[in-house]
Amino acid sequence: MVSGASDRALAAGISDAPAAPGTDGVNGSPGEPGLPATTSVALKIAVVGPLGVGKTTFVTSVSDISPLTTEEPLSGPAPASAPMKTTTTVAMDFGRISLDEHVVLYLFGTPGQERFWFLWDGLVEGALGAIVLVDVRRLDESFDVLERLEDRGVPFVVAANCFPDAPLYPVEELRAAMDLPDVVPVVLCDARERPSCRDVLLDLSSYLLELVPEE
Repeated sequence: MVSGASDRALAAGISDAPAAPGTDGVNGSPGEPGLPATTSVALKIAVVGPLGVGKTTFVTSVSDISPLTTEEPLSGPAPASAPMKTTTTVAMDFGRISLDEHVVLYLFGTPGQERFWFLWDGLVEGALGAIVLVDVRRLDESFDVLERLEDRGVPFVVAANCFPDAPLYPVEELRAAMDLPDVVPVVLCDARERPSCRDVLLDLSSYLLELVPEE
């Protein structure tokens, strides 16, 4: 339930990850939308995946507020599929989106570089579900991410980010390549487009509702 705490306080309370330098709050500049007065439920969603799959882009595109990001210069080589990538998330991305007048999702994007994976526990803990972003050109890099979520019992959907120069595969081929059960949703998305990202969040929400046991 929403207690009236600020976005910044909620982010700090859920995660011990450091704040981005020079960021005084996560509500963004004046004039940005606040929480609707009718909001009654706040849910935590993790946005995960290996380096360079579009996690920061996803959170930035779909967030109702100016997202908190912790981008720093890339210390190692960029992924072969993203040779122009020069920065990486070193702590977390944080955004917020209202699905309707009652439900708000708080989005926590995890770092992609393995040397920052020690932050995973704090960022994923308490998440109702997760979105696993993947690049179809290097699906093998997503296997560790999937295993981490499965070990923690966090439900997830897989969203293949449709990079401009990436081949398009049917979702069932992607599911088979990642050896995923039929019940796990696999969808295509464009992390640059807000409607596409919102559809992924709705797919995750529907999947989570399906997992609720009938009384």
